[in-house]
Amino acid sequence: MDRFENYSNLFLEYLQIEKNASPYTTKFYLKDIETFILFLNREGITDLGNIDYQIVRVFLTSLYDRQLSRRSVSRKISSLRSFYRFLEREGLVTENPFQNVTLPKAEHPVPDFLYMEEIEKLFTISDTGNHLGQRNQAILELLYATGIRVSECTGLRLNDIDFQINTVLVTGKGRKERYVPFGQYAETALREYINDGRQALQEKSNNQSKAVFLNSRGNPLSTRGVGLILDKMVKEAALTIDIHPHKLRHTFATHMLNEGADLRGVQELLGHEHLSSTQIYTHVSKNHLRNVYMNSHPRAKERE
Repeated sequence: MDRFENYSNLFLEYLQIEKNASPYTTKFYLKDIETFILFLNREGITDLGNIDYQIVRVFLTSLYDRQLSRRSVSRKISSLRSFYRFLEREGLVTENPFQNVTLPKAEHPVPDFLYMEEIEKLFTISDTGNHLGQRNQAILELLYATGIRVSECTGLRLNDIDFQINTVLVTGKGRKERYVPFGQYAETALREYINDGRQALQEKSNNQSKAVFLNSRGNPLSTRGVGLILDKMVKEAALTIDIHPHKLRHTFATHMLNEGADLRGVQELLGHEHLSSTQIYTHVSKNHLRNVYMNSHPRAKERE
């Protein structure tokens, strides 16, 4: 067990220092490795170098017996493949038993998104006559205008916003930076909040934070705080929908593609490393499909 922990700690250092992995990514790598080590302990296996394909098959069977999704199993295989690749590089094992394991066919659920009438309703909820209302409106406008992740939103600093060309400098996964434009509605909401509401909130704290979005005590707003704000908006709008910050990202991507945006352009805006991550948004609403068909097919309707 001590050896297992030592190897895990070495891998943790590798992820943090060499790979510059985010805390979120690191957490799940270590969780997957811990699952594997617990399995080895139950099987009485004490050496990571003594793992062969048959043991890996028994491990995978144990995962399926727990009724884990194919996506979860795939992630664990990928994590352990990376872990063993690191151990090979360090000369701690001689082969990678996960190297040739086939990943389960991934499930591709269609992402939830908001229809225009739903999101338009949300835009009418905030009372921009008060400081928190200004902040909430700015958050909603920015998330929908840019499709940035909620962690990227709460990580924004004042000098990340360029009002001359209406862009935000976003720090995404792996600390990769990208510029994302925003439109006039977001500009108006951000200017009003920064020039009025944010200053008032800042005065409530001795901490002179450079974070764009502050909570009611004048401290940087958390990702959980953004979720609570959106939940409250939905209730006030009397909408019977589930909403989470990532749903606005889904909505941004879906609406952009529905209106004819280029897939690779949307990929760049979202900060996706692989195009396949963006392709899940190529679903379109039934109404949009019908409109495209009715307007494009030569025999969809009688000629006038």
